[in-house]
Amino acid sequence: MSDACGLQIVFEGHATLLKWHRLRRRMADPLFSAEVMAEGFKTGASMELDLRVRADGGFVVLHDEKLEGETTGHGLVAKKSLAELRGLRMKDGGRPLLYSEDLAAMLQSAHPDALLQFDMKDDYEAIGEKGIAHLAERLQQISASVIVSASSLELILAVKEKLPHLRRGIDPTDKLGNIYRAEGWKAVEKELLADLRGPTEPETVYLYWQMLLDAAKAGLDMIALCHSEGKQVDAWTFTLNDPDSGFSDAEWTNFSALMALKPDQITTDEAPATERAWLARVAG
Repeated sequence: MSDACGLQIVFEGHATLLKWHRLRRRMADPLFSAEVMAEGFKTGASMELDLRVRADGGFVVLHDEKLEGETTGHGLVAKKSLAELRGLRMKDGGRPLLYSEDLAAMLQSAHPDALLQFDMKDDYEAIGEKGIAHLAERLQQISASVIVSASSLELILAVKEKLPHLRRGIDPTDKLGNIYRAEGWKAVEKELLADLRGPTEPETVYLYWQMLLDAAKAGLDMIALCHSEGKQVDAWTFTLNDPDSGFSDAEWTNFSALMALKPDQITTDEAPATERAWLARVAG
């Protein structure tokens, strides 16, 4: 079991991919690691990175709106040009930042099964036509290896119009959480169904794993609903607290319940350890 690659878990004939969150195969890996991405491209892994728009319309691989949290820089990412960002380093290991220009080149070597999720952290108002045009220029020859996701339906609609060949995903988690608190699960079901049938035509829906379990306990199987509309589901982000020890009893209760719902993908910061822990539990 030590040779677990962290690519997928098969349960009752259903394969659930293990997606490497923020380009980390394990939590000890540096955040947004080009080396881990290159390894994922070789092995055919599903991976995710976050993109923030730059002042020049291109993108940089960062999660936070401000530079202080992840880099040696200061201020809003959206106010900085590529030239201004070039001299910065990641706080984690002093590595250079990754840019959308780098990604387009690296994608050329991707394994046929590899999938890289571009999780857009800005909305359409911030990215605008300039940012969409930048993506179109960089990704016009690439389709199978990339899926673009966002919580902004307006942004994903713009991606669909300008880059119809790209795979698309939506993350309505925050919106659905607000609806649940205000109106309950019936209203959540109605809104999710509207999103699934809406003009963005998403391939994948990204939903918080705890919400999926809470809904299932209340009688709403959100994954089955998505599957009934021909959509895949990514359950984010389930990470073992102690990867060396495997699942705690509470983690196993939650993870096994999640797997029983048959998600198509689970986002995690500990993919190989999660696979090993699963195999160990199943083996008794």
